[in-house]
Amino acid sequence: MSTKLIEAIGLARHYRLGTRVLRALDGVDLAIGRAETLGLVGESGSGKSTLGRTLVGLQPPSRGSVRFDGMDTKGATGAVLRQLRRRRQLVFQDPSGALNPRMTIGATLTEHLRVQGWERAAVRARVPQVLAAAGLSAAHAPRYPHELSGGQRQRAVIARAISTDPDFLVADEPVSALDVSTRAQIINLLRSLQRDRGLGMLFISHDLSVVAHMCSRVAVMYLGRIVELAPREALFAAPLHPYTVALLSAVPLPDPVRERSRNRIILRGEPPDPADPPPGCRFHPRCRLASAICTRVDPPLRWFGPHHAAACHHAGEQAAASAAGGPVRINAGRPAEEGGAGQMR
Repeated sequence: MSTKLIEAIGLARHYRLGTRVLRALDGVDLAIGRAETLGLVGESGSGKSTLGRTLVGLQPPSRGSVRFDGMDTKGATGAVLRQLRRRRQLVFQDPSGALNPRMTIGATLTEHLRVQGWERAAVRARVPQVLAAAGLSAAHAPRYPHELSGGQRQRAVIARAISTDPDFLVADEPVSALDVSTRAQIINLLRSLQRDRGLGMLFISHDLSVVAHMCSRVAVMYLGRIVELAPREALFAAPLHPYTVALLSAVPLPDPVRERSRNRIILRGEPPDPADPPPGCRFHPRCRLASAICTRVDPPLRWFGPHHAAACHHAGEQAAASAAGGPVRINAGRPAEEGGAGQMR
């Protein structure tokens, strides 16, 4: 059995805007293992949500393919497609928008299971089980979304996602709309579900402290492409891409002395228009290491050792600079409300 649960191969998702083409994804190669949580970070508009939705089949790729459990998902129909839908689920960012305000939580879960082919008797037994697994009770089933708190609504969305016993889950910024204490509870719930059920997970977030707490590997995305991919510890200790370095430099440090003395990297300008990306390296207009080759040649994702890859002509220079500057310390063993903010804007 392959250790890869889901794999993107040359994945692209383009949208036509009149005479222009917006390249939300533009050649993504990525694999997530069984029972692995991969973090996906990057600025707003980098293509993170598009990647998540394409991996679970909500959007078809414009080019490339998605392989799930060794099978190419393109063209799947009938029973095979229903099975793929059951095994790949999505936790949405906004629970209020993800739940039908005219349906009770119990009715929402019932509809989801019935669509997936569950019999009525099995559904009646299943609904209280998944509510309990998500930290809710049977008393929440007859309530409408507006009768629940923000954290309870997100738990209801998680209950729906796990109700079909999926193998793969995309959590698309699942705690961004919650307060700090509730955020920690939802993060710990997702961690326990991932561990107990052996879920493969793509965890999308702007918050690097949350990613450090949740994920074993991290992918950094910029303008529709993966620009760095590494184990969590390696990425935080010795980032290879200047974009990753800039993101990490924005993470607050718990030591006020180090915080005052550190050099923050302020990126120049805004991300380029994905419908009109710059030639060469897409990051070069904002990069402090950019040289002539960066303006002409698009760097491929290269491997620097068996587990660390970066798409940068100057990744070797960045590695030396990172080693000289010391690692970024983010406590991955404590809950999110204790580990720092780490917000990327």
